[in-house]
Amino acid sequence: MSFARTYLNFERPIAELDSKIETLLELKDEAVDVSAEIAQLREKSVEQLTQLYQKIGPWEKTQVARHPLRPHFTDYRKGLITDFTPLAGDRKFGEDHALMGGLGRLGGRPVVVMGHEKGDTTEKRLIHNFGMSNPEGYRKAVRLMELAERFDLPVVSFVDTAGAFPGRGAEERGQAEAIARSIDKGLSITSAFVSVISGEGGSGGAIAIATADSVLMLEHSIYSVISPEGCASILWRDGARAKDAAKAMKITAQDLKSFGVIDGIIEEPIGGAHRDRADMISRVGERIGAELDRLAQLPPAERVKLRKEKFLNIGRSLLG
Repeated sequence: MSFARTYLNFERPIAELDSKIETLLELKDEAVDVSAEIAQLREKSVEQLTQLYQKIGPWEKTQVARHPLRPHFTDYRKGLITDFTPLAGDRKFGEDHALMGGLGRLGGRPVVVMGHEKGDTTEKRLIHNFGMSNPEGYRKAVRLMELAERFDLPVVSFVDTAGAFPGRGAEERGQAEAIARSIDKGLSITSAFVSVISGEGGSGGAIAIATADSVLMLEHSIYSVISPEGCASILWRDGARAKDAAKAMKITAQDLKSFGVIDGIIEEPIGGAHRDRADMISRVGERIGAELDRLAQLPPAERVKLRKEKFLNIGRSLLG
């Protein structure tokens, strides 16, 4: 297990233990035998990390879902997709770097893949607009789904966004309409469709590419109609109550699975996906492959019928 060196607030006890390990490693370089102490502290660190993550709440999961070292779309694409050919532009306005996609092979199977990209450096975050897509991003998603349907290719999407970009230009270019068309296309395509919520699943910007046959969530990801901070600002006019909002909104994978909003949960490595990115990417790839194998057994018309019925049932169950 490779530990990330960026700790969240609730991980301070782990940070202190790992700091002691680093100190002892420096002594080891000076020919002082501290191997036993290091082994003991490492064992204690893993044990505490395991216990800590077994009881974290919705707000802590929100922090984990937003961790800067968590695997992003580019990481999953590089780790899982071979022979990748990127496709750019919506053929109407321009290119949107917050939502990327193209053609490639997943385990040898030809697929259309797309997803939100937040970026992992300041420069890249600005280029990718922190994963918040403009209308042309969602129109590109529609273009990719139409391409998949034309050539009978499965679609795989990775959701990781705080929400669609709320800027004036995005609204002027039809943000709501673009999201609605993307949702509609996802519901109606005859291709098999698997979506993975890998970090944040925020509002319409998330569901625009998540109306899939199989919607999977990573264990510590979140999925909601609004951010906890936004919800707290509206309900209590106090963004500081985001922790209360996160608990009330039921945004965790475990809650959403119990409501039938999602279809499955992908377990993360101990301490979150950012602590062992390679293992996380491998787990996601295996689960997507299994879901595509299952969906391939269903006739296209039946897939579409079941997909639409699933999303209608979500509304019925939550309203009823």
